Amino acid sequence: MKILQLNLERGWRGGERQTMYCMRQFRAEGHDVALMARPGGQLAKAARSEGFEVYEPAGLMARLGFLARTARQFDIIHAQTANTITWAGLTRWLHKRPVVFSRRTDFRVRNDTKIRLKWRCIDLFVAISESAAAEPRRLGFKPVIIRSAIEPAVIDQHRVQRFLNEWPLQGKRVIATSAALVEGKDPLTMIAAVHDLAQVRDDFVFVHFGGGGNAEQAARARVAELGLENTYLFAGFQEDIESLYSVMDVFAMSSVDEALGSSVLDAFLQRVPVVSTDAGGLKESLAQDRGILCRVGDHKALAAGMQRLLDDTAFRTEAVEHAYAYVRREHDVERMGRRYLQEFERLRGSAQL
Repeated sequence: MKILQLNLERGWRGGERQTMYCMRQFRAEGHDVALMARPGGQLAKAARSEGFEVYEPAGLMARLGFLARTARQFDIIHAQTANTITWAGLTRWLHKRPVVFSRRTDFRVRNDTKIRLKWRCIDLFVAISESAAAEPRRLGFKPVIIRSAIEPAVIDQHRVQRFLNEWPLQGKRVIATSAALVEGKDPLTMIAAVHDLAQVRDDFVFVHFGGGGNAEQAARARVAELGLENTYLFAGFQEDIESLYSVMDVFAMSSVDEALGSSVLDAFLQRVPVVSTDAGGLKESLAQDRGILCRVGDHKALAAGMQRLLDDTAFRTEAVEHAYAYVRREHDVERMGRRYLQEFERLRGSAQL
């Protein structure tokens, strides 16, 4: 098969990593894979560095023209982000190829009519979790659940040492999160939880990995107001973040909405215990004692969860073993790729009838 991936995101987050996982696995199974990406973006650079054919049309007309002219050369058009469904849908009458969409969010739809029209151009609707599938089901669609994947990371010890040399972590337990400073990740609740924990112990630091966003100014101001500058560290975007999980004693998430939470899967894979809110797909990931779940916005419960994971060795060990087994079973890259390819083959067969 010839498969065209669509992803026009600017940066590098979970969806872009999943796009690369798909591309690698499809190619490993013997298929031709190409990518339409944002010009000069991190995904385009990463894909080209691995030998994939990358198209980078700039602007509305160039993208529409590219899909109208070129998409017909492919057997499957796979939209990895919500905005690319628009491009695939507007040109579908010209390329006449099956369109697949992977929904990676669990946001509630604001305009039912508009979204229904947009989603009707989809031949295969994939949701990465039960949470991500809820809205499509409400609107009458029947998504297939194909969970996102995670690959074991090779720890770069030199990278780890450079980070340790840069940041004042020596002699401290390390609690961390990996999340953009945006409202949906609710950094203010995390800061409140860290403040609560700092009232009862001083043997830890909290490291916030992740770039800026619409809540960054408020988050930094709140840390300063509470006098947490030496306890709550803003480490910003870090390359090779997977290696840095090796310095963590606890991983924490305070999201208000989260279709899956791929950073939690990284923690599972590296046997780092997790405490998280029960937003969206996080409830699925941490079920069955794979970590500690708290209500969204409950900073006291997050603080108590951090405390327990730092102190309760038996519980921590049991949780990480459950989590590791789960992530290797349910979020394996080969399994994810083959699930997609089975559905692609079905679509291609239907299109040829």
